Amino acid sequence: MLLHNHSQKSKKLNFTLTKAIAFEMNTGELLGIEPLELKFPFELKKQISCSLQLSNKTDNYVAFKVKTTNPKKYCVRPNTGIVLPRSTCDVTVTMQAQKEAPPDMQCKDKFLLQSAKANDGATTKDITPEMFNKEAGHVVEECKLRVVYVSPPQPPSPVQEGSEEGSSPRGSVSENGNANGAEFTNASRSFVDQLESQDKSAEAKVLISKLTEEKNNAIQQNNKLRQEMELLRREGHKGGAGVSFLFIIIVGLIGIILGYLMKKA
Repeated sequence: MLLHNHSQKSKKLNFTLTKAIAFEMNTGELLGIEPLELKFPFELKKQISCSLQLSNKTDNYVAFKVKTTNPKKYCVRPNTGIVLPRSTCDVTVTMQAQKEAPPDMQCKDKFLLQSAKANDGATTKDITPEMFNKEAGHVVEECKLRVVYVSPPQPPSPVQEGSEEGSSPRGSVSENGNANGAEFTNASRSFVDQLESQDKSAEAKVLISKLTEEKNNAIQQNNKLRQEMELLRREGHKGGAGVSFLFIIIVGLIGIILGYLMKKA
């Protein structure tokens, strides 16, 4: 009986030690990591990010480095750094936009977070690959993180459960759809009317400009004809009565031309 009780107590103690060792391996003596799974709300053709929080539980400076089995798929910022004593550091992991969903939404990608003690006052520039080399005798803690795809949060349904007047939700949706359609039609008509008015105003401006130009040309021709008439009149006084009949004919022709031009303008 005593042996049986001792055996049960030993089993319980071993189980407790195993859980404690596993927890210690996951969190580490240098850095605590939260969460231990990278959960991405998967959506096609969209970048998705999630965060890790690293907690330094010691009085030492701790250096860390993040590795992944698929570096082209993920962007880690920062992927190396220093966590000050008794402080925290946030790490953002961004998954690039994916064109296809994996089978059964299962992901085989893994991350490895390495941590090691650093000298007091160390900065990110002081981090070297040698610090995470176990073969060189450095104490390096490692924690493996797996990637999990979760469903994206669903937006709330726009359909109301009911209305005060007792009308069905389907009817209210239909009415909203008709109202939106009418607003869209009115907006389209207004836009088309504006375009037509702009086109008409542009045509009117061109026509006015053309008529103004023709009017200016007619005025110039009128001034020129007046000068020629004055010149002919002076010559007519010198030439005598024989020229008077020719002058009358020329004046008549000029009047006809002027009348035609002014009518056209």
